[in-house]
Amino acid sequence: MTTNPIAVGLDIGTTKIVAMVGRRNEYGKLEILALGKARSLGVHRGVVTNIVQTIDSIKTAVTEAEELSGYRIQSVTVGIAGQHIRSLQHSDYITRKQSDEVIDERDIESLVENVHKLVMMPGEEIIHVLPQEFKIDGQSEIREPKGMYGGRLEANFHIVVGQVSSIRNIGRCVKSSGLEVADITLEPLASAEAVLSQEEKEAGVVLVDIGGGTTDVAIFKDGIIRHTAVIPFGGNVITDDIKEGCSIIEKQAELLKIKFGSAWPGENKENEIVSIPGLRGREPKEISLKNLSRIIHARVVEIIEQVHSEIKAYGHQEQRKKLIAGIVLTGGGAQLKHIKQLVEYVTGMDTRIGLPNEHIANNGDDELSSPQYATAVGLVMKGLEYAHLRAPGVIDPTQTAPVEPQPVPTTPLTTTATEPEADEVETESRPAKRNFLESWVDKFKNFLDTDL
Repeated sequence: MTTNPIAVGLDIGTTKIVAMVGRRNEYGKLEILALGKARSLGVHRGVVTNIVQTIDSIKTAVTEAEELSGYRIQSVTVGIAGQHIRSLQHSDYITRKQSDEVIDERDIESLVENVHKLVMMPGEEIIHVLPQEFKIDGQSEIREPKGMYGGRLEANFHIVVGQVSSIRNIGRCVKSSGLEVADITLEPLASAEAVLSQEEKEAGVVLVDIGGGTTDVAIFKDGIIRHTAVIPFGGNVITDDIKEGCSIIEKQAELLKIKFGSAWPGENKENEIVSIPGLRGREPKEISLKNLSRIIHARVVEIIEQVHSEIKAYGHQEQRKKLIAGIVLTGGGAQLKHIKQLVEYVTGMDTRIGLPNEHIANNGDDELSSPQYATAVGLVMKGLEYAHLRAPGVIDPTQTAPVEPQPVPTTPLTTTATEPEADEVETESRPAKRNFLESWVDKFKNFLDTDL
């Protein structure tokens, strides 16, 4: 019996590690089969600082997901983030020998290969090479060059770069947990997949994912990624400020932030007080909610101003770069009370909270619809895009015979919409092509395997 492919997203965050199992239902919606999570103890600002603790947290989250779903997880789609991530713009070109033949996937792959040969700073590796506009023989603003004629093929690229050591540490943790890396993607791109509509990407939008250790920024315009950045501040620095400002322990500071915190001090009156239990027989400590909001406000404004600086660096004031759809907030930090209003006040841009519930079939579950799981949902969606190209991400233990992975053709595969899908036998026997993103995934997995 043929079943829909199943993918597993693994979000390795600063405060939590999430393993999410999902598949597409008959209506194309994402059906979440299980959600496993564990406290993240070995990650700081998106970077692994303790291999052993991170492996333990991954195993805990994956085991919970396996118990809830009834499947044994083999491979995962992993998100990459952290303060070591940076992005840059680059233009490159190739000269085609056969200009009388149409441009195909091989030409685009050759152009992308040129970009991968760029010399990076010591210790850095290219993570993503994302084409923006193409140009053929001087004709610009071409979205899809395949099928056209021309001798000189040019393109503008958005390149995402990260530290080799940090990326390998992520791969080492996943592999040491008994898992394979099926796909790997930048976390802001995964979050964008979950919470942004195509109309917003066309109009121009800023995705701001406020996580525990970092704030990820991704800017889209004309349906294309234009700018990415990672700000090394997140929800944890707000908690630290509360802990220091109110002289309480971290656990109490986090609970205060979640239950009573507000990004807008004007909402609280001077006489609003909350009592915190004292430590080991000491007197309870009284905290002014007005003072609490002032502490939160100061740190959130700092984060928003950093985001606004990235938006200015992109050049949003130019007419052709105008971001009509404004800002979309997601991540755990987006749940902070009145943060939407504060972002609108500081940036002057329309703002909404991004929830992943639009893509989820079982959206009656409020927990799954929370913005803190937007990245995990996006990773599952990314994993399902190319699930047909690899062995199953999970094994069904209820089957009596072992699940044999479908053979992947040694020749490249293609995902063009013109190919018939009904005749499965013919599709398997016919050589096909891989697009450059699928080829990149293989190269990146080989890179992770080096020295692991």
